[in-house]
Amino acid sequence: MTNDLQNKNGSTGGVAPSVKMGVFTLAMINVSAIVSLRGLPAESTYGLSSAFYYIFAAIFFLIPVSLVAAELTTGWPQKGGVFRWVGEAFGTRLGFLAIWLQWIESTIWFPTVLTFAAVSIAFIGPNQSWDQALSANSIYVLCLVLLVYWLATLLNLHGMRTSGAITKWGTLLGTVLPAAVLVLLGMIYWGMGNPIAIDMAPREFFPDLSNFNNIVLAASIFLFYAGMEMSAVHVKDVRNPGENYPAAIGIASILTVLIFVFGTLAIGFIIPKSQINLVQSLLVAYDRLFDFFGVKWLGSVIAVCLTFGVLAQVVAWVGGPSKGLLEVGRAGYLPRFMQKTNRRGVQVGILLIQGIVVTLLSVFFVILPSVQTAYQIISQLTIILYLIMYMLMFASAIYLRHKEPDTPRSFRVPGGKKLGMWIVAGVGLLGCLLAFCFSFIPPNQIPVGSPAVYVAILLIGTVIFAGIPFIIYACRKADWADAQVKAQFEPFGWEHRPAQPANPAASPASPSQHSQL
Repeated sequence: MTNDLQNKNGSTGGVAPSVKMGVFTLAMINVSAIVSLRGLPAESTYGLSSAFYYIFAAIFFLIPVSLVAAELTTGWPQKGGVFRWVGEAFGTRLGFLAIWLQWIESTIWFPTVLTFAAVSIAFIGPNQSWDQALSANSIYVLCLVLLVYWLATLLNLHGMRTSGAITKWGTLLGTVLPAAVLVLLGMIYWGMGNPIAIDMAPREFFPDLSNFNNIVLAASIFLFYAGMEMSAVHVKDVRNPGENYPAAIGIASILTVLIFVFGTLAIGFIIPKSQINLVQSLLVAYDRLFDFFGVKWLGSVIAVCLTFGVLAQVVAWVGGPSKGLLEVGRAGYLPRFMQKTNRRGVQVGILLIQGIVVTLLSVFFVILPSVQTAYQIISQLTIILYLIMYMLMFASAIYLRHKEPDTPRSFRVPGGKKLGMWIVAGVGLLGCLLAFCFSFIPPNQIPVGSPAVYVAILLIGTVIFAGIPFIIYACRKADWADAQVKAQFEPFGWEHRPAQPANPAASPASPSQHSQL
């Protein structure tokens, strides 16, 4: 999806420059790219202290990702995205790992978000008890997950016109509208003086960080803010990016945090902590709020809207990261069968493999003890893989600010030549590292079965999915490259830099050495 936006906004030959965006427009693009309601129940178990975690994650992750991605995008706008950024700093092997992780984490993410769609469909019925029982049925969830996923894949095969329309209206009706309804009704319910299930005393805002279990589940909040680097491509189309881009990021960050904080509290107001269920509580909260306000019939309407919203998200993400991987793969980094496209230019080979992985992962919903257990394990594996990519991105930004300080950038992370980047990217890198470590620890708040099995699955999954790109890279062949695509794929800076005649032990890595990092 991002690549299509790039093609529309870019200028080639005699095409007129695109109209420059204002601050508010870019802020809304960022909000629509990030905000999702499906993860709110997990954080509502923290009560008022969930607000602390949201703000913490915004400072240590959301804002650093946004600013760093904007500088990298304007400094290295060539094809490849995160592959280009990491490859420019650390070589093509790690660059390929980064673009692979961006694709595979979204692939693993599909079963979790589609579980939310299955629950939404279950809650279309008029009987809440029956709806909850159906949504907890593993066979039902598996069938719906696969049905919606393959439907989204088929829609993508028809090209951007079809998938783009679904994404546009699905985001508006399935995310923005339900979020507004949840926050508004929750705040009115609280303001009317009704009894709530959360202690709103100011002392509850700060969690007891001496209790290690209080920060384990909070690592999942980082994934709530993931994806801001995708919208950084628009920084080139913003008026006065040096001032307006940070302003847009500030507005988007505040709006996103407010939606997450008050949406989470609204669920906690109406559902006690002991009754929170990761895959059901959002719909249950809507039902109870509608029942209180005498509009219970709206429960089915919201369930339909949320289902449509999830379909729109999946349609966008099925085609987005996979298209970025295709661009890199056709330059010689993927086997030919993964480069296959249909007559509309859609990446059929990658989508087929992606569908097989999603199908196999979805079977976990039948094998594991409960839908909630599977949901938590797959969600954490998604976080772990995405955080590896972000750590590579932050490290690349610091490296490139030192090694290529003169590369033109229309936007730079504020704070001088080096100090600002070290602070912003360093904070993001540290936050990602801490969240990465915590992601392997089973949360006490959620039943996950055997802790040993939980950790083993995450470790094995991380090794497998992060190890595959190294195997592919080691096996690459000359005939994998599409000659026309490779010719258009601009070389890295270190590839056309003159070799250093000095002692290799005392000089920077040569291009041939660098490409093998």
